[in-house]
Amino acid sequence: MRVLVTGGAGYIGSNLVDRLVRDGHDVAVLDDLSTGSEQNLRDVRPRIELVVGTILDEPTVRGMVKDADLVYHLAAAVGVMNIVREPLQSIITNARGTEIVLDSCASAGTRVLVASTSEIYGKTTKMPMSEDDDRVLGSTTVSRWSYSTAKALDEHLALEHSRNGLPVSIVRYFNSYGPRIDERGYGSVVANFLRQALAGEPITLHGDGSQTRCFTFVDDTVEGTVRAATMDAALGSVFNVGNDSEITVAELAALVKRVTGSDSNVVSVSYESRYGARFEDTRRRVPDLTRAASVLGYRPSVALEDGLRRTLEWWRQEHR
Repeated sequence: MRVLVTGGAGYIGSNLVDRLVRDGHDVAVLDDLSTGSEQNLRDVRPRIELVVGTILDEPTVRGMVKDADLVYHLAAAVGVMNIVREPLQSIITNARGTEIVLDSCASAGTRVLVASTSEIYGKTTKMPMSEDDDRVLGSTTVSRWSYSTAKALDEHLALEHSRNGLPVSIVRYFNSYGPRIDERGYGSVVANFLRQALAGEPITLHGDGSQTRCFTFVDDTVEGTVRAATMDAALGSVFNVGNDSEITVAELAALVKRVTGSDSNVVSVSYESRYGARFEDTRRRVPDLTRAASVLGYRPSVALEDGLRRTLEWWRQEHR
């Protein structure tokens, strides 16, 4: 197939592009390189088309969608720090950009996969989180929740287009990590911890470290994404794509220390010191994978320690 990946130079996007090229597809990438990098695509660069541009550029998007048989829409403003620093531009990119992509797909009759996020669930206390659960968010005066709201609007747009006949499916990612993870740690506690551990710096926990997450190796993220994008049974539905093995952030820090052999101390810092006043975090985030398993046949296959060791191997190769 001729496949378009928006955000294809990003961490997840580039791993997806690698998979699509291996599967024999003709791949085009649209990315503004704000958080992605051409370096992420170096292994496949001669075999793909890369357009450096934004999903807010409607003529470019329409032209690329028109030539595609399938669109993976991963482009977005991502990372809690980025959202807190530039909430207005993040909202515009995520909401208006997705509107342009979906309208273009509807005009061309092109199937599309929309990448969403576990942030959708907000600060609900119901665990595990199921796709049809209620969303629980904080005040609109707290910028952090603008990301969840914009991505929820993306999902509403996608599902309404689906009801109007567009072949579309949605995936919600849960804390993906792996090779090409951004070492600046803009959206990943794993990246932050690895960077700090390898530099011999203190590994910084926000709060007391008792908050829990479920971490998904990127190969599993990509596998769930491809299944949701290509299986007819996935059309019109939303799927959690993650790993349901839960760990505290403090336990993650200890595991990173062990895997890297680091002597770094683990220290606690306030959320305010990094994100500013009135920042709110979620205490737990555990996906219900029942729908993904039953409809897509998806189950994560890479355990956290194995995935961390594979990520560490990549990291050391990149910095040798």
